[in-house]
Parts: sequence; structure tokens; C-alpha cells
Amino acid sequence: MTDIRVPVLIVGGGGCGLSSSIALSEHGTQSLLIERHATPGRLPKARYINQRTMEIFRQFDIADAVYAKSMPLKYISRIRWCTSLAGDGPLDRKTFHAIDSFGGGSLRHYAEDSPCESTLYPQVRLEPLLRAEAERRNPGKLLYNHELVSISQDARAATCVVRDRDSGREFTVVADYVIAADGGRTIGPIVGSRLTGATELADMVTVYFKADLSEWWDDDHAMTTWFVNPDGGSWSSGVLGKLGPTRFDRHSEEWMFHFSFRPDDPARFDETKLLPRMRELLKLPDLDPEIIGIGHWVVEGVIADRYRFGRVFLTGDAAHRHPPTTGLGLNSAIQDAHNLAWKLDLVLKGKASDGLLDTYETERRPVAERNVSWALLTFQNHPLTDAGIGLVRGNAEVSRKNFAAFFADDDEGRSRRARLDQVIGVQRMEWQAHDLELGFHYEHGAVVRDETFAPPRDPMGGRYVPVTRPGHRLPHARIAKDGRELSTLDLAEKGNFVLITGCRAEAWRQAAIQIAGSEGIRLVTVRIGDEGDYRDPHRDWLSLRDIGEDGAILVRPDNHVAWRSRTGHPDAVGVLSDAFATILKLDVDAVGQARPTARVVA
Repeated sequence: MTDIRVPVLIVGGGGCGLSSSIALSEHGTQSLLIERHATPGRLPKARYINQRTMEIFRQFDIADAVYAKSMPLKYISRIRWCTSLAGDGPLDRKTFHAIDSFGGGSLRHYAEDSPCESTLYPQVRLEPLLRAEAERRNPGKLLYNHELVSISQDARAATCVVRDRDSGREFTVVADYVIAADGGRTIGPIVGSRLTGATELADMVTVYFKADLSEWWDDDHAMTTWFVNPDGGSWSSGVLGKLGPTRFDRHSEEWMFHFSFRPDDPARFDETKLLPRMRELLKLPDLDPEIIGIGHWVVEGVIADRYRFGRVFLTGDAAHRHPPTTGLGLNSAIQDAHNLAWKLDLVLKGKASDGLLDTYETERRPVAERNVSWALLTFQNHPLTDAGIGLVRGNAEVSRKNFAAFFADDDEGRSRRARLDQVIGVQRMEWQAHDLELGFHYEHGAVVRDETFAPPRDPMGGRYVPVTRPGHRLPHARIAKDGRELSTLDLAEKGNFVLITGCRAEAWRQAAIQIAGSEGIRLVTVRIGDEGDYRDPHRDWLSLRDIGEDGAILVRPDNHVAWRSRTGHPDAVGVLSDAFATILKLDVDAVGQARPTARVVA
């Protein structure tokens, strides 16, 4: 293989790197991906895919392939806390509490806010699907068992030395830009990235196994069960979750079991003790599972001091790492890729200045700060739940008495159960974080702010408020064309900007046509209404749009609102040209004559 010249080099073939490859291909920009491992790992790792990530997959025509194999929402619609899975003692096989999760059960409002349901699809299976999709779009440009050796950069390009781990041969890749999706293992230390935050909160062990637990798992709709044992807490006792892959009810073929240890506990590396501990905690002394893999990982909540280092951009775990609570890690990583790809595409094609790439950090880092803080907060809620149940750490005798009192059919039992119900009202932050998943927005960056303020965010994270305010995700509304119903989110595809107008906004439409023709920007205009290109049969859009019939909303390729005008304007071309100049970070020398200004920040 000779040395390679490529617009974008992606380092890392996990969910973030593969999503970056897919997104760039969809926009029409070439990339090369290298991954040091020959095949995906054997551990499930992240498994929850939220609505926003499924919307991204929908935009890239991947959602149907995921839904065809993933665990449907009805089977992940409940989280519960139990004493044990089996056993015949007076406190065995009892449920302390259950809560609806991720849009299932009573959480029907989730379906009103998105065309997509949340789902469960372990990363060990998601990555091969994404790999196949990336290779189909970019054949021959995914190099597995290849690792980055070094990277240097100047004002013209980044020069990377790559090693083929099979042959040992090294070659050079010269790229305009580099996406570091390597989990922070290689590029971060090279460029001097610093990760700060809470580290070594717990040392986790995950046992990934096959077994038939249908005789004891008695809730088909429960995704995860937390076992609270008198001899430990919920995390230290164990967490058991379904994984499918073909049965999603109590007959799930594969499972994952988490243990937590203190970082200084030598038992965390003694795998011979894990199966006996599982048997003891589940009260299944004859359990003989097929162990698929055992993984060790540390719970931490950290974020990089910078996301951009010249021509290098940190994404996913290289930029931020979350406790697993609320399931924000993989979802945030894929959303990073979604944000960065369209910006790289426009800069490489000369339609935007390099300054647009600075907005990747401006927009995504505050979201990561919020998500990391949220995951830390929900992680710290678990001791509160244990206390609400009546667990007294280090005192098994008192804990057993409390458990017996909890299940008693008397006034004290009812009071204890009512108390736990109130405590779980706090714990719902972890599994009903609807606003965290859909409500994140960008106050600064590639947006033109207007005079309005963002709606107050629910401090418990549950209430999402859809708005068309610049910086926010375009609200989902059901619209129709030619007898087919679709979502407003379906209007932005293949890297297009979309100008959504009312039915009396011809000036905005003509301005868009003129700007797209003169600047070569992919811009689609859409009228929604009774006389428009798309009908609004349920009046969903009318209730959400917050513009008049002569107004307009400009939507970015990543489905975030970039600009809006509630009414018409006598100089529609000038106003819309200025909006594009602000969004794309262009210098404007005349109305409609925006030109890129190249710049690289070292």
C-alpha cells in the first residue's frame, strides 16, 4: 500500500468512529477509518440507544436495520429492585419497587415527541451492523487491525503514521482533518488533552453469559433488575440485564451481570470468585452459565479540557466519559459525530470557513458537561435508593429486619413502601430523562440567536419542551405528502439545509433559491400547510412552529434550527445571506456574496 491522501482520517472503529464514517459518506466527503482491533470486542458494553440517536440512524437509513434486530421498547419498559432471583426463603424473590423507563409503560408522551422509539441493542452487535453500513458507503476505506503510531500537523495537513498490525508495515496517511474516536488511548495524550473530573468511583466487573433464566425471571417487560441484598448494596450486590438476541422476554438467551468493587479490593481481578458470587446473590446454587466474556472497567465522569487541537477533533470517549447511569455515553458519542460531520463536509468543500469547525467544541462540550454531571448525579442516587429500601451497610441483621418490616402488611410496612415510592421519585431521573435525551440545545455556535429565551429545563430531567428557537432540535411533527405520513425531522437529509416556511412566504423561498444557486449550498425549501408542499393533517406543526404564514425556519443538516424569522422581511435575500454568513463563519463583502476565510487553530 502506498502513502494515502484523504480529507478525513478517523481513528477508532467503535460506535462513534463508525458513525462518523457513515455521516461523512452521506454528506459526500471521503474518509479513511483505522481500528487497532481486528474484530469487535466480546463484551456488550453500552446497550441503550435513545430516541435522539435513533433519529440520527433514521436520517442515515439505518434505523430500520437496528429495529429489526434490537430489543423492542415494550421489553425495556421497566426497571425493578428485588431481593433475589430465586430461593425459597421468606425474603427471597420479592420486588421492592418497579419504575417505567425510556418511554415504555405509562410514559406515552415520549411517542409524541419523536418518530423513533428507544431501543436496546448491545454495542457488541451494533458495531458489526454499523461496520457493514460504513463499508457499503465507503468500500475499502475501513482498515481493521491497523493502529496509529504518530501524528504531526501543520497549516496544510495532519501527517499520520499508521501500522498494519498483521504485517508490521508502516505507511503515511496525510489528512486535512483527523477525528479521534479512539477512546482517548492514543491521540489525546499525543496532542496534550487533559481529562478532568471524578475518577475511580467504582471498579466494575461485567460477566457476559448465556443461560436459561426463564424459570425465575418473571417480568417480560423488565430490562434490568437491581438486587439489593442485606450483605451489600444494589451495585455491590449485582445488576442483571437482558440482552436477547432473538428472544426479548424472560427467555432472553444472553445476559449481563454487573458487580462493583472498591478500587483497592484485590477480589475484583479474581475471576474464579465471580461465578460463586453470582450463584449466591441470585440464589441459584446450580447455575452453570456459558461465560462469553468478563470485562473490567472503572466508573468515572470526566471531560476533556479542549475538543479541538488544530486539525484534530476529539469525539466520544476521547472527549468525555460517563458513569453508565442514564445511558448517555454511546448516545453522546454518536451525537458528537453527527454534529461534526456536516461541518467538516462544508469546510472541505469550500462552502464554510474553518471557523465553523470551532463550533463543534462550542456546541458539544456544554452538552457533555451537562450529561457527565447528570450521570454522576444519578449514579450517586443509588445509595439513596438503598436507604429508602432499608439497607444498612455493614449490618446484615438490621437490614434483614428492615426488609421484613418493608414487606409486612401493617401500618409500618405501608409507610416504608410509601417512603420508597417517594425516593424512587428521585431515582426516576435515571430512566425518565426525556429532556436530557431530546432537549439539549446550542446557545452559541453555528446558530443565529433571536430575541427569545430557552424554555426553563425540568430540574428532574423528565419534561421536554419542543421549540423552534435557534439552537434547538427541530421539533417532531407529523406531516403528510402524497398520502404518506412522515416527520418534520425527515426533511433534512443527505447534508441538506432546509428552509421551512409558511404558505405566504414566497420572498423567503425565492431568497433561498437565489442563495443556493449563487453559493452552491444544498438548500431545500418546504412549505407546510393546507396549501403547501406538505400538509399538516393533525395540526402538529401549527402548534409548534412559532412563526407566521410569512415566516421561515432554517434547519441545519443535523436537524438543529440555525435561524428563524417569525415574519417576512423586505430584504429577504440580505437577511438570509447574513444568516448563512453567521452560521458558516464567512466574511461578507456584499449581500449574497459570502466567501470562505480559511483558518486553522493550533
